[in-house]
Amino acid sequence: MHQASLLRFALAMALFGSVGFFSKLTGLPYIELIAVRLLCAALLLFVVWLVKREGGMDKLDRREMGMILLCAVANLLNWICLYASFEKTSVTIAISLYHLAPIFVLIAGRFLFREKWTTRTFLALSLCFIGTISIMGLKAGGHPVLGGEGIAWGVMAAFFYAATMLLGKSVTKSSLYLVTFLQMVIGLLILLPFVDYTVYFSLSREQWGYSIFTGVVHTGFVYLLFFQSLRHLTAKTISFMVFIDPAVAILLDILLSGFRPDRFQWAGIILIFAGMLATISPREHKTRRMIS
Repeated sequence: MHQASLLRFALAMALFGSVGFFSKLTGLPYIELIAVRLLCAALLLFVVWLVKREGGMDKLDRREMGMILLCAVANLLNWICLYASFEKTSVTIAISLYHLAPIFVLIAGRFLFREKWTTRTFLALSLCFIGTISIMGLKAGGHPVLGGEGIAWGVMAAFFYAATMLLGKSVTKSSLYLVTFLQMVIGLLILLPFVDYTVYFSLSREQWGYSIFTGVVHTGFVYLLFFQSLRHLTAKTISFMVFIDPAVAILLDILLSGFRPDRFQWAGIILIFAGMLATISPREHKTRRMIS
């Protein structure tokens, strides 16, 4: 196996996992933070393209533009819901629910593509359903103990993450690098009318630093690492290494943010990731495009 690619991918996943922690340090509402993230990523990817211009980096099939546009919208909604979830509940809960996305992909595959469900599929769905209920920490009256609104945003983020993956599967002839750049630009253009620009004037120097760091490192730099490593790794390796992302997120939330899940929430977190693990087929050989 390509060791350098393995290290790059592991670093990319670890950086993805720290997004929630750093987003809380920026002092920005989620819409304005996402705008910074999109702008920084688009600029960095454009500069790298100007410098390198490697073969295939600018390959674009115009027939796929409609699907690329839909994918960009789904990706933007995915980010909006995820960051809203970070604001309304703990990073641990938000990121755990976010990784319900493969379950939504399974459900969509059953109804849209008539894919057959196996015992493994039913097991995964059952584990994730029970895990979600446990995370919500329902009282006897049926009301969620911890951030009901945040939980709703987290589930919607998982839905749009799954939609991004499903739509991305239809884009096969264009450069993954160029498609990602276009997603950043399209997302930014859609978001700009909703940005409150006065918020940026109240940021401290430290908050600006965290905001730019999140845009450049957590988005642009992470995508570069992702592209450089993806082609050298097997689908099975990638499927297991994506667990680095939530592991880092949960550790940072517990060790640095002081969040303490109760025993039911711990059980829910474990069940959701057990269900996610159950979706990984040992016979799968096709690489999935999983960009958060």
